[in-house]
Amino acid sequence: MTDGTGGAGEPEASDSLKAFGEVVKAFRKRAGLTQEEFAPRVRYSVPTVASIEQGRRFPPVDFVERAEQTLDAFGALRGAARHLSRQPGLASWFRQWARFEAEAVSLYTYECRVVPGLLQTEGYARAVTVSVPPVKDDEQVTQQVTARLDRHELFRRKPPISFSFIIEQALIERGTGGPEVTRHLIDNLLARADQFNVELQVMPLRQVDHAGFDGPLQVLETTENRWFGYAEGQRGGLLISDSKEVSIMLQRYARLRSQALNPEDSKGLLKRMRGSL
Repeated sequence: MTDGTGGAGEPEASDSLKAFGEVVKAFRKRAGLTQEEFAPRVRYSVPTVASIEQGRRFPPVDFVERAEQTLDAFGALRGAARHLSRQPGLASWFRQWARFEAEAVSLYTYECRVVPGLLQTEGYARAVTVSVPPVKDDEQVTQQVTARLDRHELFRRKPPISFSFIIEQALIERGTGGPEVTRHLIDNLLARADQFNVELQVMPLRQVDHAGFDGPLQVLETTENRWFGYAEGQRGGLLISDSKEVSIMLQRYARLRSQALNPEDSKGLLKRMRGSL
């Protein structure tokens, strides 16, 4: 799974997240604010604020900064955030990459196994989660799906992230979850593709020259304009910081971009696939 929410590294509960949430709640109440009053001041939804206060969601960097300023927290929230080490619903080997994502300037993703977590709908995420052994109970499934959907806040982050996605046509043709789930998935892909900061390309089924034979890859650019890569397999993931290795990943991604359908043709293909369901 492309976001560490299933497979080998089982998600872990987080005392540090719960403690951070309690600190946020205490400062919010000290300021005399309800969650409904506090949420717009930090530019996040009320459910997101509630999830952070309950220790179910890793707080994005911009949330910490805005909460610090809004609540006049004397540096307490910034300090507490530095000690957060675990994110419920995400495997331990993915969490470091998730933190880089939260502060990224650019994020590029190529996938050939499953639709990237950032583009998944709830129905698709649930279908993928229950399909991969070991068997999970309802609570585990909900936790993993929630963690995946919470990451969609990245699309609303300010300043915005520049996203590029390349996905294989076969991932949609597979019909994971059934026709209705696939219809909703395609609708979501088309909606994301219309966002000003998102470029979505589909790699067609027939493509003789293909730079992605070594598997999925992700690369991102930080606010310091450093590039990092990430590769994930069956039993774990690897964060790549070596500049030469990251350069190779960027070269491959550039080649994949030239081989995939352009964004407009990709949308046309998605609409035709949607119409055939």
